[in-house]
Amino acid sequence: MHLKHLIAGAALAVFATVAQAADFKPAVVFDMGGKFDKSFNEGVWNGIKKFSDETGVEVMEFEVTNETQREQAIRRMVERGATVVLGVGFAQADAIDKVAAENPDRQFAIIDVNWLDRPNLRQYAFKEHEGSYLVGVAAALTSGTGKVGFVGGMDIPLIRKFACGYVQGAKEAKAGTEVLQNMTGTTPTAWNDPAKGAELTQSQIDRGADVIYHAAGGTGLGVIRAAADAGKFAIGVDSNQNGLAPGHVLTSMLKRVDVAAYQTMKDAMDGTFTSGVVTLGLAEEGVDWAQDEHNAALVSADVKAAVEKAKADIISGAIKVHNYEDDQACPF
Repeated sequence: MHLKHLIAGAALAVFATVAQAADFKPAVVFDMGGKFDKSFNEGVWNGIKKFSDETGVEVMEFEVTNETQREQAIRRMVERGATVVLGVGFAQADAIDKVAAENPDRQFAIIDVNWLDRPNLRQYAFKEHEGSYLVGVAAALTSGTGKVGFVGGMDIPLIRKFACGYVQGAKEAKAGTEVLQNMTGTTPTAWNDPAKGAELTQSQIDRGADVIYHAAGGTGLGVIRAAADAGKFAIGVDSNQNGLAPGHVLTSMLKRVDVAAYQTMKDAMDGTFTSGVVTLGLAEEGVDWAQDEHNAALVSADVKAAVEKAKADIISGAIKVHNYEDDQACPF
């Protein structure tokens, strides 16, 4: 009798799991620049692809091409039956907040946002300043001119956060290092303007910079090309961009948005999805610097040792990296 009930109960549990999997419909809304931007969006795509490859579950997707599409795209995913929707980038914050409020029975997640508050919304924030400090150390210690550069995308506090961490790392690694800085623009088109990125990079090279770090999305492809054409070094961002111009990309500041994307989908599928803010820094392996066959010969043993020491010191708390977003200032 008991055994029969046990078997029936087990069968019911299996059925429930299968039914839950069948009901599970994930979706992602990429932002400006598209999923193959070789940078931020593509990092998310890598996480989504890993999830689909592992589980066989198809993820509905949409690539935003203008600002008016964001809310409409998220809403459309819900209408198509999405049970979890991942929004890519802070620009989708208002849209996802609104749609999440209207659909309390669905789950939502967003990357690069930490100020919303919905019981069905997970937010991911990253300690970009920590990863940027590391590549600042690498830049200053590799530079032969004592001048390094930074090209940002849209001029917003988040990108100033990258810049400030980089400046701090460069100046603390080598006193007297000068950091030249330019932002590409003040509208979302700043993320997808490689020509402007190349122009700003050439201008910094003309002023003496020989290592240029970008945090500019698709615009950064122009930064990397211009640095390579001039025989200088670029530093990539978000995804590992070392292979885009082998021999000319010193390293890349990895921002593991792929981890955030994969974890969102996996947790939603497994029934372990939680709301709230998840913050990923060096200690959580959410940011890092890229080392591979493309830059192995470019990073000297001394530079590598210095970067790894800085990394350990940040994780231990011996080095405090200033977060621009805390006070809207960079004291370096």
